[in-house]
Amino acid sequence: MAAVSDVQKKLGDVFAHAVTVKDGVLKRGAPVELTVDHARRTAIRANHSATHLLHEALRLVLGDHVAQKGSLVSPDRLRFDFSHPKPISDEELREVEEIANAIVLKNEPVSTRLMSVDEAIASGARALFGEKYGDEVRVVAMGTNATGRAYSVELCGGTHASRTGDIGLVSIVGESAVAAGVRRLEAMTGNGARLRLNTESRLLDGLASLLKVPAHEAGNRLTALIEERRKLDRELSDARKKLAMGGGGEAQGTPDLTERFDGVALVRAAAEALGGKGGGGRRDMAQAGGPDGDKAQAALDAVAAAMG
Repeated sequence: MAAVSDVQKKLGDVFAHAVTVKDGVLKRGAPVELTVDHARRTAIRANHSATHLLHEALRLVLGDHVAQKGSLVSPDRLRFDFSHPKPISDEELREVEEIANAIVLKNEPVSTRLMSVDEAIASGARALFGEKYGDEVRVVAMGTNATGRAYSVELCGGTHASRTGDIGLVSIVGESAVAAGVRRLEAMTGNGARLRLNTESRLLDGLASLLKVPAHEAGNRLTALIEERRKLDRELSDARKKLAMGGGGEAQGTPDLTERFDGVALVRAAAEALGGKGGGGRRDMAQAGGPDGDKAQAALDAVAAAMG
């Protein structure tokens, strides 16, 4: 038994299969039986079909300048690169997702036709810039728009769903920059999208429970708590600075001590330990401070060392 990891068309009708042997031995000339992994194929069909829906939705929301620059389709997700000069707003992403899912919910047929390149372009089919096509091309049409025409029409030789409803659900999970003028959408479809949304829903419910608010108020409550924490951090930092700059207690000196030690020199040693400079006063009464209140013990140690 062997698992096929890749298939490439080499010459004419010759296809090369890259395989990993799982059990037994492959011998030259031995007959083989090919079995399609239908679950994997179905997931890839849904994700590939979703790239067509998202491509058209992006053009409707962002403009006709949007053109495909690359894509990756796997069983668990899809990636679609396209031309656009700036990040997409959350509202634009929501609109793109809504448009794509509206076509999914219509559950309309996905049709394929073989025709000449000129005939395909004349029919409105969208071709990829720089792609080389033969004399005959495969045109894939999905859904219908408000005018009754096909929603998406592209030249494509890939595998697709039979109906738009087979996609199940389109959920955009990421948007980022790839290069100057090129953006990337990542999305999931079908059961994979459902499982991800269920996981996120449970996480939100758990967070809302901890915050003791309804789920729809969790975001505002969390924002308020973060701002409150920042305010407390600022107040604590200010209090520490005030303490370090002069909020400490006084040490009263007796005449015999002031004859032996210079108070100004002692507070200057403490100030240096606190990250400050200077200090002033008299031999019997002086003060200084520094910005780092966490080093109070180091300041006391510095005074002790200065006193010998």
